[in-house]
Amino acid sequence: MKILMIGAHQDDNEFRCGGLAHKYVKMGYEVRFLSLTNGCGGHHIMTPEETSRRRAGESASVAKLLGITYDIWSDSDDCTLVADLDTRRRLIRYIREFAPDIVFSHRTNDYHADHRAAGLLVQDASYLLTVPHECPDVPAMRDMPVIMYYEDKFLDPEFRADIVLDMNDEINTKLHIASLNVSQVYEWLPYTEHQEVPEGEAERLEWLKGMEITADTTDKEVLAAKRGYSVRFARTAARFRRELIARYGKKRGSRVRFAEAYQLCPYGGPLTKELEEKLFNF
Repeated sequence: MKILMIGAHQDDNEFRCGGLAHKYVKMGYEVRFLSLTNGCGGHHIMTPEETSRRRAGESASVAKLLGITYDIWSDSDDCTLVADLDTRRRLIRYIREFAPDIVFSHRTNDYHADHRAAGLLVQDASYLLTVPHECPDVPAMRDMPVIMYYEDKFLDPEFRADIVLDMNDEINTKLHIASLNVSQVYEWLPYTEHQEVPEGEAERLEWLKGMEITADTTDKEVLAAKRGYSVRFARTAARFRRELIARYGKKRGSRVRFAEAYQLCPYGGPLTKELEEKLFNF
């Protein structure tokens, strides 16, 4: 199976589906991350050029950790992504050349214009992937891939958790991925949120995790916690506890502390029972 995860920015794929990507690699699937922008806007001290270079290095470290291919559209600046015809055709060609079985990306209702544009580009490209006369220089796909949306917190319309997966066994990988994005999790994002980050490496890792999540931690405690990437990844399980119990049964579903959630996009191919077994049988 071929898996394509498309983010507007380099940390979008990592934080939303890093655990699932790692599961796929361990199953022998081919996984590719695509960032539609170059990361140049994500810092408050470095120049755009310095930021792009540094983030490219961080993404290379993530790719090595996960065992994936990581592509970045280096000529596409942060905060400038638009769903125009040229970019849509660029994405059509890219998807066709890789020919994935499933594509993951953003929904179109989001706080960041780049996220909204990324979701719209994927939607606009979806049916056209199979139209031979559109971008005829790259052979059309015979079938549309399944398309899934990343989880978000926006309410108009509200995210629907069609697939919620146990990530208890991937939490250390997910935290490692976060820690590799140094310029984001220790510098840029704390700056935007008015947070102070400790200096020492061990102290920074503890700060990164935030609250200690154990088997006895309640969903109420998780949802009330203020910060930390352990908390961030635990909130999905707390938010979709009912769906986890429906999927895994009460005993296991109640014990899931870390999860990833996805919504089926109606513009992609059908998620048949056979495909669901191959893609989400964890």
